Amino acid sequence: MPRYPHIHYNGGDLTDPTELGNMTDTLSYDFVSPPKLVFGWGRRREVGTLGRTLGRRAMILSGLPPAVAADVLGEVRELLSASDIDSSLVETILHEPEVQDVDRVALEIQRYGDSRGCFLLAIGGGAAIDLAKAAAAIATNRQSPTVADYLENVGRGLKIVESPLPVLAMPTTAGTGAEATRNAVISSYDPPFKKSLRDDRILPRIALIDPELTVTVPANVTAASGMDAITQLIESYISRKAQPIPQALCVQGLRLALPAIVEAVENGRSRTARERMSHAALLSGIALANSGLGLAHGVAPALGIHCRAPHGMACAVMLPAALRINRDVRQAELATLARQVIDVRTTIDDKAAVDRFIEHIESLCQRVGVPKRLADLGVRHDQIPALVKSSRGASMSGNPRDVTDAELTQLLEKML
Repeated sequence: MPRYPHIHYNGGDLTDPTELGNMTDTLSYDFVSPPKLVFGWGRRREVGTLGRTLGRRAMILSGLPPAVAADVLGEVRELLSASDIDSSLVETILHEPEVQDVDRVALEIQRYGDSRGCFLLAIGGGAAIDLAKAAAAIATNRQSPTVADYLENVGRGLKIVESPLPVLAMPTTAGTGAEATRNAVISSYDPPFKKSLRDDRILPRIALIDPELTVTVPANVTAASGMDAITQLIESYISRKAQPIPQALCVQGLRLALPAIVEAVENGRSRTARERMSHAALLSGIALANSGLGLAHGVAPALGIHCRAPHGMACAVMLPAALRINRDVRQAELATLARQVIDVRTTIDDKAAVDRFIEHIESLCQRVGVPKRLADLGVRHDQIPALVKSSRGASMSGNPRDVTDAELTQLLEKML
């Protein structure tokens, strides 16, 4: 008799543990998320009250474009001041964080002297939040002056020993879910790499998600960041590291995001669409922090460092190919997912359900302006060997099946 004869999981009544997909009849997992999540339209106005639980000095890292930065930062600093919190704008970042950015910000924080009572307030997309998380760690860990020595498979392999400074994350895009992850992705272009600083303690202490802050995000950024979230939700669901709580969150996130992303792109002032995409992005961050990712997110960093492709768009371009290369080993899971998140009749077989799901994703990509070919992202044939080599990171390790260098090379060549 199965150990769990009547578990309701992923919408089904499980009488056979094999229906848990890649899970066995025993469960063992950890689950992490920020200690406090605050979500809601207009709730940025609580930043002062929330900030007081972390400290009395806020060091602000902004990822806001100039057109909106003055108004948003002005409002936030007034709210902090009303709660007796001093604030300083330490950095503005409008690109993905690089090693020198982290090192510079960490040094700037150290120059403030006594950091007791200080916290970092990140307002922006994943770049600003990842920069804050990394700088918060390097500012208190001084075994090396450079974050490169702490990154995975880079430098000296140093570990975070001292507790990082607290981080309060306020995302202004709906995509990366960086407000809920325990890693910070840092890039270098000479030498070329894109690697993570990873430690449970760099999770933001507070994630304050106000979807109203995403209203001014341009359509192209809305599309790229939204498809990043969708990719994360799908890859976390089928990852070889998939776990039950994140899988349930992935279903909820896709039910929100798949119908909402087109509306968010076409009508950026839609409160419903913006709320759904922000919530889906948050869930995607929690999911990837616990279940990992896969091939699309394995290749995307390589496309970023070698071809300067925007991360979200790189993920979106790779998503249909990632689904196809993994469908044979995750057909049951993908079919289950399709039946839960898109209009697929329960009477059709698994293969047909997966076909419909991939077609739906491709149609969605087309509607929001995702390129079909890698050449549209500026990829050249001579770059493929470097792309293959740089795709072997933590994300690829979560892919449902092993993909050889030869297979990946062939895949990328076909996508040019």
